[in-house]
Amino acid sequence: MERRHRILVASPAYWPAHAFGGPVAVLRELVSRVVVDGHEVEVLTTTLRGVGERPSGRTHVDVVDGARVTYLATPLRYRWMGVTPSLPLALRRLRRPDVAHVVGFRDPLTTVTAAWCRARSIPYVFEPVGMFRPRLRKVRLKRVLDATMGRGVAAGASLVIVSSPRERDDVIAGGVDPDRVRLRGNGFPTPPPPADGDPLAGVVPPDAPVILYVGRIAAEKGIEFLLEAARRLTDAHLVLAGPDDRHGTMATVRAALDEPVLAGRLHVLPPTPGPPFDLYRRASVFVLASGGENFGLVAAEAAAVGTPVVVSDRSGVAASLAEGEALVVPFDEEATIDAITRVLQDDALRATLSAGALRAAARSSWDAIAIEQLALYEEALR
Repeated sequence: MERRHRILVASPAYWPAHAFGGPVAVLRELVSRVVVDGHEVEVLTTTLRGVGERPSGRTHVDVVDGARVTYLATPLRYRWMGVTPSLPLALRRLRRPDVAHVVGFRDPLTTVTAAWCRARSIPYVFEPVGMFRPRLRKVRLKRVLDATMGRGVAAGASLVIVSSPRERDDVIAGGVDPDRVRLRGNGFPTPPPPADGDPLAGVVPPDAPVILYVGRIAAEKGIEFLLEAARRLTDAHLVLAGPDDRHGTMATVRAALDEPVLAGRLHVLPPTPGPPFDLYRRASVFVLASGGENFGLVAAEAAAVGTPVVVSDRSGVAASLAEGEALVVPFDEEATIDAITRVLQDDALRATLSAGALRAAARSSWDAIAIEQLALYEEALR
């Protein structure tokens, strides 16, 4: 962008709400670089921090990475959706932005912000972050919301941003004009140097192979596949690191903890305040066997430190990984277990995937992705 602009970003969760997964980390990466480029960024968000935490009922303003972030009082919530009664007042007090970026779908904050932009002829880009196609729970209710309150969000956007070919297909199938859809991938992070010590010291024997999953303990993440893999690979340890998303999957994990065959080899760790790069380094293989993943930033994080990666073909990140950079498998238990077994038992394959993962990470920097994002703002302005 040659000109400097005032940009409004609206998101139902923002840093440090890392428990809500990749979209929060992605948005922070983009916002921080847009600020460095000289643009003025204002973020409107809720006070949500985690799935099980009570949000604050008081509004406060912080400067995060150079952006002014207004965390609106959130007295009510339903999972990742926070109700922010002071949003209309906050929007009225804003200096008029040149362009807005609406991130998320079906939540009050983004729905109201998009309507506010339309009423004032402010161009905005809409990024549904994998939520556009109704999935998992209350699908009928989601369809009703999409046909009523949510109808204008995508229809009124100058552009709709997707992060994978799979998501592009979803939004087009949902009725969005293909001419307004733009594919902007996500970057691979630059990890810090390794810390001293083993992050699993006292939990896993130093030489034991580790199967790692990082992310929300939720339905359709393929966690059941990983539990079965650990049952069969009796020398391997399975480490699950992330918050309970209250899908009922954590109950399955807790029941597995009592199985004699998994005794001492299944470990559940809490979420970390940032990417657990040293945990990725300790893993023998990182697995994201998801049944539907908009992108899958955790796989990119693991690849960035050279950890061999197994991902399902339903994960958007698979499109960013070439042959030899990861094992891409169907969303299937046997296919997932076979891939994990191959990686753990084949030293040459493990070395190939490690080198390939680093190659993929070097090819997709966040700086390059931020340039793409700025170009999309400029296109929306035109």
